Amino acid sequence: MSNMIAIIGAGQMGSGIAQVFATAGFRVSVYDISRKILDKSKIRIEHSLTRLAEKEYLDESPEVIVNRIKFVEKMADLSGSQIFIESAFENFDIKTNILYELAQYLSKDCYVASNTSSLSITSLSQMVPYPDKFIGFHFMNPPPIMQLVEVIRGYHTSDETYSYFWDLAKRLGKYPIYSKNAPGFVLNRILIPMINEAIYALYENISTAEQIDEALKLGANHPIGPLALADLIGLDTVLAILKTLQKEMGERNKYRPCPLLEEYVEKGFLGRKSKKGFYEYDDISLMKRKITRRIR
Repeated sequence: MSNMIAIIGAGQMGSGIAQVFATAGFRVSVYDISRKILDKSKIRIEHSLTRLAEKEYLDESPEVIVNRIKFVEKMADLSGSQIFIESAFENFDIKTNILYELAQYLSKDCYVASNTSSLSITSLSQMVPYPDKFIGFHFMNPPPIMQLVEVIRGYHTSDETYSYFWDLAKRLGKYPIYSKNAPGFVLNRILIPMINEAIYALYENISTAEQIDEALKLGANHPIGPLALADLIGLDTVLAILKTLQKEMGERNKYRPCPLLEEYVEKGFLGRKSKKGFYEYDDISLMKRKITRRIR
């Protein structure tokens, strides 16, 4: 199994995935079009590793792990990798454009995966020259902490590719589960509508954000409430997944995004990434400070 990994997209998920691979001993190249985004990614990874080291969760120092990661602004610099993982924003056009550009750097020996939360693996695979080597490899947020990885087969995905990524997930210390190529796969098919319903409960003044979250934590044994979880995922990502479910499932009412969610995203209140969502967050610690007021 190759130790050379390429991550396309240096956002919250791409950074976390890069950290997971580097911690497991892989050499990682992280690509994004902006040096500012790449610099922010490196800082995010260093901060995460430092916190894990303080809790004695690492076998190596943060410096050793970070030194396995290279941050590049040219996709051509990813050449030489055998495994490519696309982790761009949850938008079909953005992802297909990236994969179309990436295609020129792929050989028949390369594997390509998408970290998509809900988009069709079969459709995305049409952008690469060897669709049998393409698969869905969906990490949960934050990737360094969450154990689950969904392994999603597209129509063209070979048995060999599926087995390769199943074993790869285990090598990373993750727990893989299988999902057929269906909208939202397993987790988000269940989770995102629940989050949307919690947002409706807030929108309809049934209770406060804090109390809604406490209801699920204390009444259903959830470790984090649905609104705080939405802030962690990113409200723009939650909205994008809901729109995919609504479109692909053909059920406009069942998956209709709450107007409050759409309003927050329009205002730029995206959760932790913007320091403001259903809660407000400190710049450094990203801990909840107080509940934001409703926007009407």
